[in-house]
Amino acid sequence: MKKPMSSITRCRDCSTLLWATKEEASMATSSALPLAGMKVLELGHIVAGPAAGQILADMGADVIKVESVDGGDQVRQMPGSMTAMFHFLNRNKRSVALDLKGEGAEIFLQMASGADVVIDNFSYGAVERLGLGYEVVSQANPGLVWLSIKGFLPGPSESQPMLDELAQMAGGLAFMTGTDQKPMRAGASIIDIGAAAYGIIAVLAALRQRDSTGKGQRIVAGLYETSVYYVAQWMATAQFSDEVSVPLATMQQGSRMGFSVYQLFDTSDGNRVFVGIMSDAHWVRFCKAFGPNDQLVDERFVAAAGRLANRAELNAAISAVIVQHTRDEAIAKLKLANIPFAPIRRPDQLTDEEHLKSSGQLMDTPFPNGRTGQLPKLPFRAGGFDMSLRNEAPALGADTADVLAELGYSADEVTALSGRKAIGMPQAVPQK
Repeated sequence: MKKPMSSITRCRDCSTLLWATKEEASMATSSALPLAGMKVLELGHIVAGPAAGQILADMGADVIKVESVDGGDQVRQMPGSMTAMFHFLNRNKRSVALDLKGEGAEIFLQMASGADVVIDNFSYGAVERLGLGYEVVSQANPGLVWLSIKGFLPGPSESQPMLDELAQMAGGLAFMTGTDQKPMRAGASIIDIGAAAYGIIAVLAALRQRDSTGKGQRIVAGLYETSVYYVAQWMATAQFSDEVSVPLATMQQGSRMGFSVYQLFDTSDGNRVFVGIMSDAHWVRFCKAFGPNDQLVDERFVAAAGRLANRAELNAAISAVIVQHTRDEAIAKLKLANIPFAPIRRPDQLTDEEHLKSSGQLMDTPFPNGRTGQLPKLPFRAGGFDMSLRNEAPALGADTADVLAELGYSADEVTALSGRKAIGMPQAVPQK
């Protein structure tokens, strides 16, 4: 019988804490990450499972990514630059490569007997067919919290395959994002990441519940239901008004909320900025920042009701004013006015964005081609801890030997298992 898995964590590359103030930095360095000591196994691939594991890993959990010996996470084999996604979603984790169809299944069960959380986003029924599902594992570890990220929550469709883009189509989100004739997915894997985030909220709640009951539980997060949750605001308005839903693209921007100015405006250098004016105070400050200007001086625009009733003329006047300025000039005036606005940016431009750089929200992330990228931390800031890059994304099976040693396996046993291809480890590089 092997020993329970220990909580030893190895740090490959600890980076400098980036905080806005010295006081925050001091507090962060003097406090342990909140999930330190938590043991997590991740049966995850592509986006949803790895995103869930990343949230826990960034906050200090020892997340061990359990991968197949024949290639591991599918993202590792994706063409070209798509492999860079792996290095974002799998930072701060360890990797163990196991043959779960053979001897590796017993090793997984040993690992799971000492785990707090298991994350599973394999296809429906896959881990159960391997004899490694929650019902089996929880017999030896009744305090285990198991998160399954699947296409659907339990119900008539639960066994149906589902993906992020399909969930956006079926759940109404693509319809609201595109047009009647061309439903369009969002430009990011928001359903995978959203389902992962909601699932982790439930996991943390279940762990809190376990503190008083001593019992774990299985949690299911659904891609389809995540998409439906995102469009619930439109479900509510449709049921309230008894009107058929229409895509956002066919609405006059801002009209649904009574905003007179809520749209994109061109600048003189071919760029665009989005401006929202939602109150009399906003309008007064906008006019002051861009004035004096005869085009904005119109008695119809003085009060909110008049601006809304004459929004076509109002926005034409604003367009004529803003287009006289470059993007940077318009931004400077909009900042001065202190009203809601946003320049249009591409993802590749975000690494140079001043707020992200100055606030320490981007962390250096090594890529396998030798480059170092700047990728975002989790989108929140805590006063008592910071989430730095402790470990870069691991090579396939990089930590197999270490984890087996923690389980009590001898070096000879590890070598024998490797020889039988029950486990996978990085190949040694020949010395020249």
